[in-house]
This record gives sequence, C-alpha cells and structure tokens, in this order.
Amino acid sequence: MEKTVEAYLRRRVKEAGGLALKLVCPGWTGVPDRLILMPGARVYFAETKDLGRTPKPRQRYVHGRLRALGFLVFVPDSKPAVDAMMVRILGEAREE
Repeated sequence: MEKTVEAYLRRRVKEAGGLALKLVCPGWTGVPDRLILMPGARVYFAETKDLGRTPKPRQRYVHGRLRALGFLVFVPDSKPAVDAMMVRILGEAREE
C-alpha cells in the first residue's frame, strides 16, 4: 500500500538524519510526493507508488524536467525499493 511505503520512506530518511517533506505545489500538477533533504545540502525527490504501479504521464513529464535539472527522482513501490533508494542516497554522501 502506498501509504505504508511513504511512512517507511519518511522513517528511513529521518533515521539517516534527513527530512522527507510532503511536497505540494498549487497550480503545478505531477510533482513528486516527497522532497528529501539530506545533510550536506543534498536534495532528492520521491514519488511513492503501490507495488507494481508506475507514474502517470504528467508525473513522468515532471520527473523528466527535474532529472534534466540534475536531480535524482526515485519511484519506490515497496520497502525494498525504499531501501535501495537509501543505499543510493547514502552512497552519494560517502563519495563526497
């Protein structure tokens, strides 16, 4: 269930010292569910989904725009997908 994945994502980000803020942009549809702010001024986006579900066309468009600006956009649909996202995020922190 998407809410379960989103709650797990928030917990994992918090445990890693970051914030997973709900992202709401009136007048701009398709933005990811969460703005992830990590130590070191690192910014990521996450669109949580139910298992096996994919982003809608407008969401894919917005994700593409964010990626074109150089941001990482994750689309986790399960706890293991959140864990993989965190491995990537924490791995970037170690590289710096």
